[in-house]
Amino acid sequence: MYRYLPRWLSCAMAIACCVSVWAVEEERDEMRSLDDQVQHIKSDVLEISAELALLEEQLLFPATTQMALFVALTADDEFRLDALHVKLNGEVATHYIYSFDELDALQHGGVHRVYDANLPRGQHQLEVEVVGKTRGGKTVSHPHSFTFSKGVEPAMLGLTLGGGDGASAELTDW
Repeated sequence: MYRYLPRWLSCAMAIACCVSVWAVEEERDEMRSLDDQVQHIKSDVLEISAELALLEEQLLFPATTQMALFVALTADDEFRLDALHVKLNGEVATHYIYSFDELDALQHGGVHRVYDANLPRGQHQLEVEVVGKTRGGKTVSHPHSFTFSKGVEPAMLGLTLGGGDGASAELTDW
């Protein structure tokens, strides 16, 4: 065989190697550019999604119709709140069963946002049934009924529960 390659053949091989390296580098650059474009598109889609979620919230829950109900307990250790049943204008709004940690937070001054709704302006009827146990272990259930007026502004109502047997409840504007 040939011991030495002709000079023109070695030059051709060197040029072919350079061209293939150049082609690989160009392909890598194109892939990086494509990855950058994909990341930019993903970023745009996430931004649009966040804007749509905000618009949807504003359409579904306009500020003029918002109502929120918060629950708090008085500093009374005689009553343990187990559950809350809420009706708004005669229809079931929510049922909530409290865990030990939630009850502990309420007993230490915490507040629980138990219900959100859209309500038109005017008078509304709120019925709350408080279920719990007295210190002696007796299960008690106390119904409470309130009438409140919803104006143009969002309504934030605070329901404060207390009494030795959970019998007292007070509804206030927050």
